[in-house]
Amino acid sequence: MRASSLATRLFLSATAWVVVILLITGIVLSSVYRAATERAFDRRLNLYLRTLIAEVATPDEPPDHQFQSLGEPLFELPLSGWYWQITRTDSEKSEVRASRSLWDKKLPKLEDRGAELTPAGIRLGYVDGPEGQSLRMVERPVDLGADGKFLVSVAGDATEIFDETRTFDYYLGGTFAALSVVLVLTTIFQVRFGLAPLKRISESIADIRSGRAERLEGEFPVEIAPLARETNALIEANREIVERARTHVGNLAHAIKTPLSVILNEASAHAPDPFAAKVMEQADMMRDQIAHHLERARIAARPTIIGTVTEVAPAIEALRRTMEKIHRDRDVEITVEADPQAKFRGERQDLEEMAGNLVDNACKWATSQVFIEVLVEPPTKAASGPMLRIVVDDDGRGLSAAEREQASRRGQRLDESKPGSGLGLSIVVDLAALYGGSLTLGTAPIGGLRAELVLPGV
Repeated sequence: MRASSLATRLFLSATAWVVVILLITGIVLSSVYRAATERAFDRRLNLYLRTLIAEVATPDEPPDHQFQSLGEPLFELPLSGWYWQITRTDSEKSEVRASRSLWDKKLPKLEDRGAELTPAGIRLGYVDGPEGQSLRMVERPVDLGADGKFLVSVAGDATEIFDETRTFDYYLGGTFAALSVVLVLTTIFQVRFGLAPLKRISESIADIRSGRAERLEGEFPVEIAPLARETNALIEANREIVERARTHVGNLAHAIKTPLSVILNEASAHAPDPFAAKVMEQADMMRDQIAHHLERARIAARPTIIGTVTEVAPAIEALRRTMEKIHRDRDVEITVEADPQAKFRGERQDLEEMAGNLVDNACKWATSQVFIEVLVEPPTKAASGPMLRIVVDDDGRGLSAAEREQASRRGQRLDESKPGSGLGLSIVVDLAALYGGSLTLGTAPIGGLRAELVLPGV
């Protein structure tokens, strides 16, 4: 997908939102699970804490027996990570009793670290243990009145919390990674499915341009239906504009030719007069120029018609028969080799005019033979579709390289030396350019001039 495409923008935006949402969700779930694990761990610590407080509140029992066992063997194992400690705080000399696991070490006080009492009257937090391990600790001050004041602390190895959270994060990350892949694939499907009508419109417009259809047909989603409707309206309006332009060009041609004919007739009536001869000369030039520019205006409107396709082989064959009749007094043989699959993306009238000028010019200059070849060339990087190549060779005298260059540079009549030739090949150059094609002149293998006309195909 290209960076400028709508599908890419939708895919990237959707993927970005998926990543952001999953990332935030993962962080929230990890935090919630860690908090839940800490709460479960704290409940366990609080259970031991209440048991110790109950023991402290019954001082008549032998102390060594009371505090050595809380139903947890880890309190008996030296430096196991599970410790309890009772510190008397109302005497000048502090009295400390602790679990055997604490050995000769002491637990730090959360009070000294700035921990605040919770509404339940306890302090919670993380501290460093005797062996440098991280401990989760709970402590509570106990006031027994005349029996004294104590600070009861219980700590457990926080590795359990970290391991539980790490394991949860591992499975959560794997689950979200799989979910991300599924969501990305779903996004790709949604983008392609959602933009499918646009692709269908693009293909339909390509069919119209190539002549396989005349308008957009079919049902479209509500959001795209106005686009299809306006496109069809634009096509119809384009056809109407072209038809009006052709009508105006035809009317202008008739309106100008009539006064010119009158001028020529009047001048011819005074033929011996030098002034009349000059008028006739200039009137002929005016008539040629008017015909030339009217023809350019007429052909300029034709390629704007969308969706016209012409079969080339039948048109060339009909042209061959016509030219043989026109030039039968010269006994010129016209040979045609045309690809039956060749199609021209344009009007038949324009194809006949371009090819007709080339063949007519070849027949005028040929000695005895004219060869016409029609080829279809596959699309290239510079072309959006196949190209049509019409080659016309004759065995006449041809043109030198300098003459061909001069004729191409002038862009006017390429066969001025022949009387009655009309606008000649200049119209071919103009009309081919309007269709995005070209005309090149070269040397034919049979000795004369080669004219190669390149036009858009289908």
